[in-house]
Amino acid sequence: MEFAVESRTEQDLTVVTIRGEIDVFTSPRLREMLLEIIDNGGLHLVVDLGEVTFLDSTGLGVLVGIYHRLRARDGSMSFMGVNDRVRRVFHVTQLTKIFVLHGSLDEALEAHRAAHA
Repeated sequence: MEFAVESRTEQDLTVVTIRGEIDVFTSPRLREMLLEIIDNGGLHLVVDLGEVTFLDSTGLGVLVGIYHRLRARDGSMSFMGVNDRVRRVFHVTQLTKIFVLHGSLDEALEAHRAAHA
């Protein structure tokens, strides 16, 4: 599967869909694309990892860095569609302590509404 990043707006959230492998080769592109989204005003991201087939430590580093950048701007980042392989990586690295994993976009939207009501 070819690596791709797409974004769209759902209410006041930016939904970022990532496809393919997030690794040492694709992480710089991912970081660049996420920074562009933030620079264009996307401060509340829901990242759809449903079509991510592989995630290495370099990719995790990009996601953690973007998370901290968003938090510094009073933004937020959560995840949805996380498959079992990627979920295991989040659990093993204990990133589930800082990252929220939603089961669906509706769940992410509801959580965002509740947090910003």
